[in-house]
Amino acid sequence: MTEEILNRKGARKAQDIPENVLELLNTGKIESVNLTEWLAVDHLKIIDSNFTEIGISKKNIQLITDKIKLQKKPSTMNTTRLIGTTIYELYTSSKEFNSIFNNLSNHLSDTIRCYAPYLKSLNQNLNIEEQLHQSKKLIADTHFGVREVIWMALRPCISNNLEQSISFLRDWTKNDDENIRRFTTESTRPRGVWCKHIDLLKENPEMALPILENLKSDTSKYVQDSVGNWLNDASKTQPMFVIDLCDKWKKESPTKETEKIIKRARRTIDKK
Repeated sequence: MTEEILNRKGARKAQDIPENVLELLNTGKIESVNLTEWLAVDHLKIIDSNFTEIGISKKNIQLITDKIKLQKKPSTMNTTRLIGTTIYELYTSSKEFNSIFNNLSNHLSDTIRCYAPYLKSLNQNLNIEEQLHQSKKLIADTHFGVREVIWMALRPCISNNLEQSISFLRDWTKNDDENIRRFTTESTRPRGVWCKHIDLLKENPEMALPILENLKSDTSKYVQDSVGNWLNDASKTQPMFVIDLCDKWKKESPTKETEKIIKRARRTIDKK
């Protein structure tokens, strides 16, 4: 692998991705470095090149590829979800289940690691704390795509077990890894992006204070943006909660970090 490929910034348009880079992406030999590359990966090709080695039978590989081809509205997220869900359904009661999960979640390709979250989020034999704990490595993944897929995969489970989830996630707000801290707010956003709203948090955002309070002066911009977005979501249904909380934080935490969060949190309120 050349240094030029490993250190590339990534093309802005799919048609500008070099053929050798696309080939390496589609065979699972390199990670994508930006959204353009992530969206350009051919899931059929990456399955064909890697799934036998991962432990998936030829019969099941064919079944998965047939399902992909039958999609009415294919997209990267829909295809990723379909593949992960199908693997779970095919192997949930199989002795190969754990090894397949490990092979998926430890693969060099971020695209392949993105299939792994569904093997935990769909497992009804696990309670929400077990699902979160067993997904922690994926939550802390160094790749943006894996981190986005994992919170979207686990969000329905979190929403259905909200009080228990918030209690569990509160401890993660103190984790040294900014990716894990960011997950605590991104997975519980009242509105979120490309996902179903959590109505209980839209109407009762104070439920998430155990998480929010611990992050009000977080040093990571990645976390700051997520906390600000969380509160901006809440401001659309409970503006006074956000106004009062921001006023409280201004007095309690007069730091530049808190100031940045407040500015982002109030952006909808301040437009009015």
